[in-house]
Amino acid sequence: MYTSIIAACWITFILVWLVMGGMAKKNRNRKRQVSSPTILIVIIMTIVVFLLHTKRLEFLITYHLFPSTPLIEYIGVFICASGITFAIWARIHLGKNWGMPMSLKEKPDLITTGPYHFVRHPIYTGLLAAMLGTNISGSFMGLIWLLFSATFFIYSAKREEKMMLLQFPDEYPDYMKRSKMLIPFIF
Repeated sequence: MYTSIIAACWITFILVWLVMGGMAKKNRNRKRQVSSPTILIVIIMTIVVFLLHTKRLEFLITYHLFPSTPLIEYIGVFICASGITFAIWARIHLGKNWGMPMSLKEKPDLITTGPYHFVRHPIYTGLLAAMLGTNISGSFMGLIWLLFSATFFIYSAKREEKMMLLQFPDEYPDYMKRSKMLIPFIF
């Protein structure tokens, strides 16, 4: 049941992303900010870790971070569902200002309310929480996936912030002073 609920959370996230993907404002230019190979590596790594996380391939990785007890699994489901909900809330709140990958928009708005009041990159925050919840009773490979993803998200967030400073040279520095990048009050 744990795996089914976790899978349902991720499927919901993917469906929301697919539905909302075409609603973004037009880019100022068509140049990609993150290379296709980088995005492909992240997708492949995610699929590999998900496959390794299933019961059928569990023998490939025997070391688990926490015992797989019902309490740990419920905690994992709660963290995953909360993370997915936070990421979806951020995506919906961002509305037409969203872009994958992030790009300079025509007539953009600086969004600092809703989940963006708590952190500057709430989609990444939500995804990292969901990954933590997915792997809380998972294997060591799940921890590697989480660390790899966190590194990628921090790198992406820093690149995005450079673009935000170009797009909003007056407002964004103030926003950076009053909010954290990924973890409220901490980082």
